[in-house]
Amino acid sequence: MKKGPMIKTRPWCPFCGQEVGRPQEPKERKMNEFLLGECQCGAVYVSEPTGFNVGSAMVECMVAACDDNPDLAWELEPDVDYLSSRLENYDEVTHYVYESREHEGRKIGGLLYFIRLTKDVSDLSSKLKEHKKGHSAKVKATAIGTFVTPEMEPKPDPKRKKQRVNKTEIKKWVEESNIDALVSATFDESKTLRFIQRLLYSPSEDERYHTAYVMGQVCRRVSTLKPGLVSDVLNRMYESCTDSASTHWGLIETIGSIIASRTDLFGAFSRHLLMYRGVDSSRALVLWAMATIAKESPEVIRQTPVYAVFDFIHDEDPQTRGNAVRLFGRINAMEVKSEIEKLIDDPAALTIHEDGQPHKTTVGALAKEALYNMGLMSENAKPAPLTLGNALL
Repeated sequence: MKKGPMIKTRPWCPFCGQEVGRPQEPKERKMNEFLLGECQCGAVYVSEPTGFNVGSAMVECMVAACDDNPDLAWELEPDVDYLSSRLENYDEVTHYVYESREHEGRKIGGLLYFIRLTKDVSDLSSKLKEHKKGHSAKVKATAIGTFVTPEMEPKPDPKRKKQRVNKTEIKKWVEESNIDALVSATFDESKTLRFIQRLLYSPSEDERYHTAYVMGQVCRRVSTLKPGLVSDVLNRMYESCTDSASTHWGLIETIGSIIASRTDLFGAFSRHLLMYRGVDSSRALVLWAMATIAKESPEVIRQTPVYAVFDFIHDEDPQTRGNAVRLFGRINAMEVKSEIEKLIDDPAALTIHEDGQPHKTTVGALAKEALYNMGLMSENAKPAPLTLGNALL
C-alpha cells in the first residue's frame, strides 16, 4: 500500500505563532556550537541538528538570549524570568518540521530550542550590554578608577639577620600605621600577616576597618615580590568566611582592602564577595568592599554579576542603602540612576570608612556624590567632604 505524502511545515515560534527564519551563524562568532535565530517577538532560538546535545543547546540559547552575559543567564529562574519551548523533528538542511523522524532515507532528529525573557529581564540585559560597550570610555572620563601599579619592592639582602616578630610589636605597628616596618617583617616572617589578621577580632568597628586598611597596604607592597603569599591569604579568608563555625569579624573588609590594593593581580577574587550578600550581617560589608575596589578599578566590579545587588538600593538599613549608592556611583551604574536621584534628600545617617578612617555622612550626601561621579551633577552641586567620625552629626 502506498503511503501518503509526508506532512511538513515551516517552523514557527511557539510563543507568538509567527513563522521563524532559518537559524544562522552568529555575527560575532565565538565558541558557539549551534546556529542561532531570533523571532520578531523577541524569542531567541538555536538549532540542535542531532538531538543528542540538547543540554548544550539550552545553555547556548540562554546565554544568547541574555546578550552573551553568562552571569545573568545563571541567575534566571524558569517560568519566572523566562519561558522556554521546543520544536521536535526539525531538519536543519531543509528548514522544515516533519511529522516523523525520517525523510527520504534520512533520520530527522533535530530540534529548535526557544527562550523568551520576560520584559524586565530583557530590558536589564539590554542595559547591561549597552553599558558594557561604552564602559571603557566612560571610566576614562571620570576621576574614579585611578589604580596605579606599585613600584617593585627592593629584594631583602639575603645576608641580613632576619628579625623575629612578636604580637606586641605587630599590634603597635598596626596602630601606628607603620607600613614600612610591617612589610619588612612580612618578608622576614610570613606569619606577620596572620598576626595582623588576628587583630581583626576586635569589638571596635573602627579598629577593624583600620586594621583591614593597613593589611591592604602591606599586601600591596608585599605582592610585588610574593604575590602567591597574598593570594594564599585571600583564599584562607574566604574559607573562614564560609566556615559557619568561625567568626569572620573584619574578614570581608580586609578582603576588599587587599583586592583594591592590587586589582591587577587579585581582581578575579571580587566576584566571590557576592556569595555573602544574602547574609544580613554581611550585606553592607560586601557592598562596602565592592565600592572600595570600584574606587580603584570600576571595571573589575563591572565584570562581576553586580546587578545582583541593585535591589539593595531600597534596603531599609541605612548602612546597606548608603554603601549600595556609594558603589553604584563608582561603577557609573546608569541602570539605577533614577533610584539614586530619589535618595538625594534621604537624611538617614551612617558611618563610612575611607582609608581606615571613619566618616559620618548621610544617604542623601552619598547619593549626591554618586550622581556627581556619574557626571549627572554640576561642580557647584558637588557634596561637601565627609565629616570625620569624631565630629558626630
